Amino acid sequence: MLAYYADHFVLPLPEGHRFPMAKYRLLRDAVASALPEVCLAQAPAVTDGELALVHDPGYIAAIADGTLSVAAQREIGFPWSPAMAERARRSVGGTIAACRSALSGGGVAANLAGGTHHAYGHKGGGFCVFNDVAVAARLMQAEAMRTQPRHGTGRKPLRVAIVDLDVHQGNGTAHVFRRDSSVFTLSLHGEKNFPFRKEASDLDVALPDGCRDDAYLEALTVALHTLDQRFDPDLVIYLAGADVHEGDRLGRLKLSADGMEARDRQVLSWAHAKGVPLAMVMGGGYGRRIEDTVAVQLNSYRVALSYAQAWGCRARSKGGA
Repeated sequence: MLAYYADHFVLPLPEGHRFPMAKYRLLRDAVASALPEVCLAQAPAVTDGELALVHDPGYIAAIADGTLSVAAQREIGFPWSPAMAERARRSVGGTIAACRSALSGGGVAANLAGGTHHAYGHKGGGFCVFNDVAVAARLMQAEAMRTQPRHGTGRKPLRVAIVDLDVHQGNGTAHVFRRDSSVFTLSLHGEKNFPFRKEASDLDVALPDGCRDDAYLEALTVALHTLDQRFDPDLVIYLAGADVHEGDRLGRLKLSADGMEARDRQVLSWAHAKGVPLAMVMGGGYGRRIEDTVAVQLNSYRVALSYAQAWGCRARSKGGA
C-alpha cells in the first residue's frame, strides 16, 4: 500500500498553538516502524492549475505570495509563511497521489495528512488552507474524462463518494459540491461542534455530544446503506478523523480505540465489497496526549493495509496468478 507524507514541510507556529504539528512526523515514524509493508513516498506539490479546479485564482495567488489578509489568516488559524504555503500544496498533492494510486490498481492508498475539509473555494478555515479532497475529486474526474472517447454519448464523469468521518462537519467540501450530482458528500459529525454554521452535505448525520461506539456504528451503518441507495461511486475518499476518539480535546464524542477500529473496518469493508478503490486521508486529531492520536491513526493504517492486501489478492486471483 502506498502512503504519502509531507511532514518535513513544518509550519512554524507560535508557542502554545493548539494545532498538533508534531503528530505528522510521529505518525510517519510509527507507520515505518510498525507497518513496513506500507510504502512511504513524499507527497508532490499540487499545481496552480490543479488548485484552480476548486479554488479562486486570487486566493491561490494570495497564499503563494503572502498577501493573504490578517483576517483571512485568523480564520484559517495559521500565520502565513512560505512553509505554510508549501505544506498546504503538499497536503493536497498527497491526496491526489493517493487517489491516483488507488484508481490505477492499488485499490487502497493513503495520505498521512489531508482531510482539509473546512476550506471553501474562496477562503480557508479551521486549520485548512486548500481543500485537498475537493481538488483531488475534481482532478480525478478530469483525468478520467480525458481517457474517454471525445465523441459519442458514452462520456460520463467519474463518480466520487466522500465519506467524511471527522468529528467536524466538512462544510467547505459540502459547499464546493452543493450542485454537483457526480460527487456525493456524506458527513458524520458532532452536532454541536465546529463549524457552528453548517453547510448542507448530500447526507448529514449529526451526533450528540458523548456519542459512544454502538450508537456511532449504528448511525454509520444506516448512512452507508443510504449512500448505497442514492449513489454508485467509482472512487471513495475516506476522511478517517481521529478526533471522534474519547481522548480528543476538541471532539466531544466518546469512541473507544476498538470502536474506531470497527469504524475503519466498516468503511473499508463496504468499499472492498463493492470493488471501489479508496483513498484514505487523516483529518483531525487533537488528543490530550499526542501519543493517543498517533496510536489511533496508526491503527487506521493497519486496517487499511489489511484491505489493500486483500485487494491485491483479489486482483491476482482475477488475473489467474
